Amino acid sequence: MGKYFGTDGFRGKAGEGLTADHAYQIGRFLGWYFGRTHRAQIVVGKDTRRSSYMLEYAISAGMAASGADVHLLHVTTTPSVSYVARTDGFDCGVMISASHNPFYDNGIKLINGEGEKMEESVISLVEDYLDGKLELDGQPWKELPMATEAQVGSIVDDTAGRNRYMGYLISLAVYSFKGKRVALDCANGSAWHIAPRIFEALGAQVFTINTNPDGTNINLNAGSTHIEGLQRYVVENKMDVGFAYDGDADRCLAVDENGKLVDGDQIMYLYACYMKERGKLVTNKVVTTVMSNFGLYKALEKAGIGYEKTAVGDKYVYENMVQNGHRIGGEQSGHIIFTKYARTGDGILTSLKIMEAMLAKKLPLSKLAEPVTIYPQVLINVRVKDKKAAQADADVQAAVDAVVAELGNTGRILVRESGTEPLVRVMVEAPDQELCQALAQRVVDMIKQKGHAI
Repeated sequence: MGKYFGTDGFRGKAGEGLTADHAYQIGRFLGWYFGRTHRAQIVVGKDTRRSSYMLEYAISAGMAASGADVHLLHVTTTPSVSYVARTDGFDCGVMISASHNPFYDNGIKLINGEGEKMEESVISLVEDYLDGKLELDGQPWKELPMATEAQVGSIVDDTAGRNRYMGYLISLAVYSFKGKRVALDCANGSAWHIAPRIFEALGAQVFTINTNPDGTNINLNAGSTHIEGLQRYVVENKMDVGFAYDGDADRCLAVDENGKLVDGDQIMYLYACYMKERGKLVTNKVVTTVMSNFGLYKALEKAGIGYEKTAVGDKYVYENMVQNGHRIGGEQSGHIIFTKYARTGDGILTSLKIMEAMLAKKLPLSKLAEPVTIYPQVLINVRVKDKKAAQADADVQAAVDAVVAELGNTGRILVRESGTEPLVRVMVEAPDQELCQALAQRVVDMIKQKGHAI
C-alpha cells in the first residue's frame, strides 16, 4: 500500500486513514518483535482525543495477544512516554496523538527503549507487516503467533510512571516560582492536568485556560497553534508570563508580560545565551532547521554563538545534536530539545527552562527575547509537475541567485520541495513585507514562465 509512518509517526483521520485495526496490528507486531527473546514490556500513553481511547485499547490488545505486558500511562504527554521508556527499562513506548492536528485526526508515535524516535529499520518492518509482506529471520510472516494460557500479556495501570515524570521535571527547577503569575494554555490536551500541577508545586500563582478536554476540543482555538487567546489573557490579567502547549505537549510557545509572542527561535536564542554565560553551551552552537527565521541567525552571530541547519523536522534536529554533542536545538514552532534532560522536545520542560533564565537574570521575558528581530516572511507554495526539474531549471536558479545578490546579508531566500505534496515552496525573509512579497513572486513567476507549474 505504501508508507504509513512519516517523520512523526503514523497519522490519519481516525477511523478512516488510521483505524483500530491498524492499531491492533501494530500492537501485534511490537509485542511479537520485542518479545522474541523475552517477555516484552511496553509503555503506552495517549492524548485527550476521543479516538485515542479506541486506539489505546486496540494497540494494547494487539500487544497482549502477542505476549507483551502493557503499562498504561493514560492521558499524558509525548515526552513523558519517552522519559518512562528510557528510565524504567521498557523495550519500547507508544504515544497515541496527532499532536497539533484537529481532534478528528490521530496518530501513533513509536519510541525506542532509549526514549528516542523508533529506528527506521523497525518502522520499515512494521510497515511490511501492515502490508502483509514481512520477512524476518529468513522467513515470511503472514501471520504472527498468538500467545496462549499464561503467555498472554497483562495490561496494567501505570499512572505512577507519569507521576515519576512530573517529579523529574520538578527536580530540575533551580529556583522557586513563588510570587510569579503564570498563565498556561494547555490546548485541552495532554498537558491539561500535568503542567498546572508542576507549576503549582514550584510555587507559582497558576492561571489556566483550555484545561477542560471533552474529546473533541483538543487544539480547538487553543494552545500553541492559536496563541492569540493566551496573548489576550496575559494582558487582561496582568500575568508575568504565559506558556502555550500543543496537543501532546512536546511544543511550547511563550507570551511575554506585554502579550507579545516569543516563538521557538527566540526561546532557543535566549536560553543559548543563558547557557553560554554559565559556560554550559558546550559546543557553542544551536541546531535549527532551515525554516528558522533569519533574525535568529543575525542575533546568534552578534552573541558569538554558532549554529547548524537541518532539514525540517525535530527528528533531524535531534540526530544532528546527538552526532555532534550539541545541547540545544529546535524549531520555530516551539519544538525545543535539551539533550542533557530529554530525548525529545518537551513543552513543559521548555517553559521551566524559560522561567529559570528569567529568574536567574532577574529580567522579564520581553528583555531576554528583545535582541532577536523577527524578519518579515513570505512563503508561496507552487504546485508543479516535477519538483526536482523545477528547482534544477537554469533560469529558475538564475532568478534565485539574483534574489540572493539583491538581499546580500539583509535577508535570505529558501526554495525547497514539499516532502508530501507536489509543491515547491519559495520562502523569502527581508527587512520589510513588500520586498519579501516582490522577491518571492519573482521566483514563482519564473517557475510558471518555464512551464513547471500545474
